[in-house]
Amino acid sequence: MPTLVSRFSQSSVLFASALLAVGAAVPSLAQPAADGALQYANLGACKLVTGQSIAGCRIGYRTWGALNASRSNAILFPTWFSGSSQDIAGYAGPGKMLDPASYFIVAIDALGDGVSSSPSNSTAQPGPLFPAFTTEDMVHAEYRLATEILHLSHVHAVMGISMGGMQTFEWMVDYPAFMDEAIPIVGSPRPAGYDLLLWYSEAGALRSDPAWHNGYYTQPPPMGAVMTLHQMNLSTPAHYARENPPATFPATYASYYAKGILPFDANNWLSQLEAMIHHDVAHGGAMADAEKRVKAHVLVVAAAQDHMVNPGPAEDFAKAIGARTFILESDCGHISVGCEIDKLAPAVEQFLQEK
Repeated sequence: MPTLVSRFSQSSVLFASALLAVGAAVPSLAQPAADGALQYANLGACKLVTGQSIAGCRIGYRTWGALNASRSNAILFPTWFSGSSQDIAGYAGPGKMLDPASYFIVAIDALGDGVSSSPSNSTAQPGPLFPAFTTEDMVHAEYRLATEILHLSHVHAVMGISMGGMQTFEWMVDYPAFMDEAIPIVGSPRPAGYDLLLWYSEAGALRSDPAWHNGYYTQPPPMGAVMTLHQMNLSTPAHYARENPPATFPATYASYYAKGILPFDANNWLSQLEAMIHHDVAHGGAMADAEKRVKAHVLVVAAAQDHMVNPGPAEDFAKAIGARTFILESDCGHISVGCEIDKLAPAVEQFLQEK
């Protein structure tokens, strides 16, 4: 793994060479993974806040760049809802939001995304037998990856988009001294009422689909009604109408039911939905107490017209802790990150360089 590669003293190299000469295995001399290659961290059992555990828990991740001499340039980037670490590749690279020449970027697959431990890939707890987890559980597993596998004692920043932004808020509260900076992007410290209306509706549509079979299906169902609800809230009515003129709508609507949420698994979708529904960085207590725990330098990015993650709770949290804010104003709504990346990327880059 890239973070385990170190500079060997001359005696260490000679010792390692001697071991290789007799055919001994020296794991620490393994070649580091190529930038962007999928890797796995095997964590054993991951104990959850409910008291249950994920058996054979593993976390997928990808890295770009390398740690600097002081090991102070790592950036953790957990995935968004239904996304994977492969999707984050679009934000890492020369000329992109995060430059591997400056940072050691760690994209982390959140629990339930089909790469890390999920209902769809668990052999011990498959499908609906997989235990319910929260964003807090996601972050605890990610902290174990950072400390036990990557051997990081501190990182420069934690950042994420959407559900990744929710995890970033969780990181800020649960491990406040672990990072210098935090950048939650279109995330929230706790869902607003409209968020819950949407997510409960998606969960209800999924459970009521005839192909659901209480989670015991043999082929992943497309869940067309779920995708329709999701698409209605990704942007705004104005943006959707502009991108989907009436002449093309019949084919577009049919595709929602034909493809639906595929290739994402329905059990995984429901598990991450439930995690967002129960997301609360105050853990049932007062938000003011959670806000007092934050030590990081924070940039909160919100989308003014977001219909999927209401910007209000994030903006209130930012005001309470004296954080800087960056507001995305376009009618792209929740997907304003993509629509306004030319504005957002320089703002993130500048913020990361400030400390």
